[in-house]
Amino acid sequence: MIQGTGPARNKTESVDRLGPKSPRGRAAVIGSGFGGLAAAIRLQAMGFETVCYESRDKAGGRAYVYRDSGFTFDAGPTVITAPHCLEELFDLAGESMADHVDLISVDPMYRLQWPDGMQFDYSSDESRLVEQIRKCSPSDVEGYYRFADYTRRVFEKGYVQLGATPFLNFSDMIRCAPDLMRLRADRSVYATVSRFIQSEPLRQAFSFHPLLVGGNPMETSAIYTLIHWIERQWGVFFPRGGTGALVEALVALFERLGGEIRLATPVDRISFQSDASGKTVHDVSDSNGHKQRFDLVVSNADIHHTYAHLYGQSPGGNRMRRKLERMDWSMSLFVMYFGTNQRYADLAHHTILFGQRYQGLLRDIFHGRSLPDDFSLYLHAPTVSDPGLAQPGGEAFYVLSPVPHLGRADVDWEQRAESYGDAILESLETHLPGLRNSIVTRRHFTPLDFRQQLNAYQGSAFSVAPKLTQSAYFRPHNKSETIPNLYIVGGGTHPGAGVPGVINTAKATLGIIAKDFAKVLK
Repeated sequence: MIQGTGPARNKTESVDRLGPKSPRGRAAVIGSGFGGLAAAIRLQAMGFETVCYESRDKAGGRAYVYRDSGFTFDAGPTVITAPHCLEELFDLAGESMADHVDLISVDPMYRLQWPDGMQFDYSSDESRLVEQIRKCSPSDVEGYYRFADYTRRVFEKGYVQLGATPFLNFSDMIRCAPDLMRLRADRSVYATVSRFIQSEPLRQAFSFHPLLVGGNPMETSAIYTLIHWIERQWGVFFPRGGTGALVEALVALFERLGGEIRLATPVDRISFQSDASGKTVHDVSDSNGHKQRFDLVVSNADIHHTYAHLYGQSPGGNRMRRKLERMDWSMSLFVMYFGTNQRYADLAHHTILFGQRYQGLLRDIFHGRSLPDDFSLYLHAPTVSDPGLAQPGGEAFYVLSPVPHLGRADVDWEQRAESYGDAILESLETHLPGLRNSIVTRRHFTPLDFRQQLNAYQGSAFSVAPKLTQSAYFRPHNKSETIPNLYIVGGGTHPGAGVPGVINTAKATLGIIAKDFAKVLK
């Protein structure tokens, strides 16, 4: 059942052992983002008695929902690809996702626009996509076919074979190294695209995808070109009712399996020890002074927060904290949600608005020490697919701008947020005439909010950056090396961020748990 905090409990802690011991054991999941919910569902289906802790008043983590003045705004993920990852979770309960979630196909998947007026509708249909390429740069059609074939081969190795495979040992990486070398994973996404395509706008069109998972196209491994083939293979979808409706369906599935989710219940700390039989157990203490004991913990919290705060009192937690602080972290985001009292013709569900600069802006976002004056934007207009998300006659939007994280650029977001948002709206008015006068409601979410509300280290929006030297074995592992019976899911572990990525972290992690607890699962 869903629980709130209820009346404040006495801060004197006591260990509640949850009644008779389950033969499968007890599992705590920290955080109810897509990775946490996928892990909780798999654990419960596996036979563990599972409790999912969520610090906010709604499930979803970054996939939070705001409702205001008749508008529904998805706070985070809005691009749903590889829907089979989600269908697998319902299959575990012998159910069909289609009975609970209505996924709407989005076509074009994205509309790309440049300052000079060039427009490119990015479709999963090859013939339509090639026609768009031909209109922009006829000489690049043949190069695109070769690029698409390359992404197919990367997809077969990087997604089909390795997407849900944990890399716990260096030998796992060595076995994959020849394939990765043949695919030239050492090259960046942009450099790889440039080998096949000569038009600069088209190079941008086929290299922007790493930004959707927190990576710099100039630095992110070419393995991430597989996103192109994922979208070609399955398309892009949007849940009717918004991404929040998908979260609600996953929560309901978890509850039908017998799981328990506790909302508005932040976890303060977790300690671990050996019980009378010599097994490692974890005591999870929440903000109400309540403590419960579990056989294992799966953390979907920010990975730095997991080790530095939840397990910060342990040597293993501090060792991992220091290691994580030496890694490169993804950029942050400025996100603004706004609703209008008018609708706009010829609007795409997803629009990428490139600025005057591409490589220079990326350099400033990922390596600069200040907030750039210019920006490239992602505009989400879900009411194109589902008008019910806005008040009658209105439109719901969110727009995001990639910005440096807090550890890189010293920006006073409390002072800058309003004016930065004003500048974005002024820019959007070129595409949406009369926009500023039509706005009914508006709110923003800054890198400061990522840090304060989501415990994101340095306000990073996508955790550890997806560079080659921070991927697979070199990414924080799905099973902790320093704390027994602690497992990790979410964007900070393998395979990484993005909805299919974090869903697959749960699949990879639960494969490890199944082996580690094989005796009790018989």
